Amino acid sequence: MGPGIVGVGIDLIEIERIERALERHPRFAQRCFTPAEQAYCESRAYPPQHFAARFAAKEAVGKALGIGMTRWHEAEVVRGRGAPTVILAGRCLHRASMLGVVEVMLSLTHSRGMAAAVAILRGGEPRQ
Repeated sequence: MGPGIVGVGIDLIEIERIERALERHPRFAQRCFTPAEQAYCESRAYPPQHFAARFAAKEAVGKALGIGMTRWHEAEVVRGRGAPTVILAGRCLHRASMLGVVEVMLSLTHSRGMAAAVAILRGGEPRQ
């Protein structure tokens, strides 16, 4: 693949589902989110909403990469100025490199009951 969009992923999740997982499984947050993601979400008024948006983002990134998401810490959602971004590591980073990804564009949203994310991979020249 050359320059342009090399992958698109989308995910939608019920916030209540993540809230139940956080309540029932104490290690869920550590297994699926980096310490920085946990700290960010826990600092918010209603943490499950933010955990759900990040969970959806990781799923969307995995779909865009075409590998799914099983190694949750290999895609870290980072909040800075403006739109959130994602830092890739391990298998996710390797796959992105193989696709020639130069940028991962990420959009998150949530309503009262749902959280959603879209990931768009912009490509440059792939590596051989």
